[in-house]
Amino acid sequence: MKNSRRKIFRIMTMCLMIVMMMSVTVFAEGEATEYVPKLYSTVWALVPPVVAITLALITKEVYSSLFVGIAVGGIFYGGGNFERTITHVLNDGLIGVLSDPYNVGILIFLVILGAMVSLMNRAGGSAAFGRWASQHIKTRVGAQITTIILGCLIFIDDYFNCLTVGSVMRPITDKHNVSRAKLAYLIDSTAAPICIIAPISSWAAAVTGFVPGEDGLSVFVQAIPFNFYALFTIIMMLGLVLLKVDYGPMKLHEDNAKKGDLFTTGARPYAYNEEVKENTKGHVLDLLIPIASLIVFCVIGMIYTGGFFSGESIVTAFSNADASVGLALGSFFALVVTIVLYVCRKALTFKECMDCIPEGFKSMVPAIMILTFAWSLKAMTDSLGAAPFVEGIMKGNAQALMNFLPAVIFLVGCFLAFATGTSWGTFGILIPIVVGVFANDHQMMIIAISACMAGAVCGDHCSPISDTTIMASAGSQSDHVNHVSTQIPYAATVAVISCITYIIAGFTKSAAISLGFGLIAVLGTLAFIKSREKANGTYVE
Repeated sequence: MKNSRRKIFRIMTMCLMIVMMMSVTVFAEGEATEYVPKLYSTVWALVPPVVAITLALITKEVYSSLFVGIAVGGIFYGGGNFERTITHVLNDGLIGVLSDPYNVGILIFLVILGAMVSLMNRAGGSAAFGRWASQHIKTRVGAQITTIILGCLIFIDDYFNCLTVGSVMRPITDKHNVSRAKLAYLIDSTAAPICIIAPISSWAAAVTGFVPGEDGLSVFVQAIPFNFYALFTIIMMLGLVLLKVDYGPMKLHEDNAKKGDLFTTGARPYAYNEEVKENTKGHVLDLLIPIASLIVFCVIGMIYTGGFFSGESIVTAFSNADASVGLALGSFFALVVTIVLYVCRKALTFKECMDCIPEGFKSMVPAIMILTFAWSLKAMTDSLGAAPFVEGIMKGNAQALMNFLPAVIFLVGCFLAFATGTSWGTFGILIPIVVGVFANDHQMMIIAISACMAGAVCGDHCSPISDTTIMASAGSQSDHVNHVSTQIPYAATVAVISCITYIIAGFTKSAAISLGFGLIAVLGTLAFIKSREKANGTYVE
């Protein structure tokens, strides 16, 4: 199997090099007007991410798969011009995304989080919390439920959610033999799905900015009961844990974890982080104080960027917040508090604290590399006009669909977010269209906006190039492709139920009826799977 995958990659790489070398014949040409690629705003704009995602799922190798997708996007953009292709990939892609202030803020946040995790491990805070938790959390179910509850409580931002929950809960789930893939699923499912139904979050702020001519926050709140994918995902998680049901690739991972193998596959990108000797002198406060300071300072940082200290209300401040700058500021001050705490308590020397910073940086290198490639791939897709292409299709067919439009928007949102790896970009494309189509039908506008948000979260949830999915892998220290492949069957189950529910909502316009159907469908599906496992003798407590 490995040899066949290597052959596939060699063939793809050779084809890519041949295409690029063939384009050298038109190495340079004058451009009097602004360049627009010939494939702009066509279906070809969605090919690069599809290539990257397909290769990643087939080969289980994410770095080269993403790079091939970036190269394909560059070739499409270059239109046969070798120079334009290379400069676009480097300048507009890799260099461009790494010089973008928003992206740099996220990378700083990642590095500081890695440093804080390294500090907490070295000081013994994580081990102490694990010892405390072992006295209160006695079962695998308890460990998973605690993970879900903590994820639901940290609703400010999905990046913050993924890394914080992972850092706190990973030692506990490891102790109770919960697979890293299952931990990654629980983290990912309480990140974006929670943020998209929390009125005070960076996601709510993003959505409110895409609703022209309306009270964005009011629309967001009204859409919460119709955000079926987010709500059903939470129900799905609880059902899986409480009914002790798993299926698809996740079942293999969980069965192996019960026997002591938390990874199932040989891929352990974060294994070197686990070699730190346990500090038995640590205290639970050595973990709780840094985490609490991180939460407090990140919230303060976000409302600071939104103008709260300049007189804006807290709601307006969250709506105007710059999550990247806010998280970077908050994590920096939390890091300072953590170092001062450990030095004053003599848990670590100042030199040991400084040694943890490069260690934390190294622990985040896999996530940083994947994020950089994923952002670059998105830049390729944007330059090929994926957004105008999808917008044109939606506008051309919206009036003919009407009652089915919420379900259609959900599916379009799923595909677009899956292909581009961004929920917020999907919001920006679809929500203004929805507002225009249903300008005279407020209730249908609310349902359709919720379908857009749900579809974007679903596609983002499944996509290997989604930054939230990447963060969930980093937070759980799980192999990224393992996380994606085990999560997709669960997400797809909820997506199918959500799509049918949106059809019902399009005709009934009732949240109660639609939610009732979806709830029965989710729990009924899990009960059916459990009964089949018992009948086949594969069910294991």
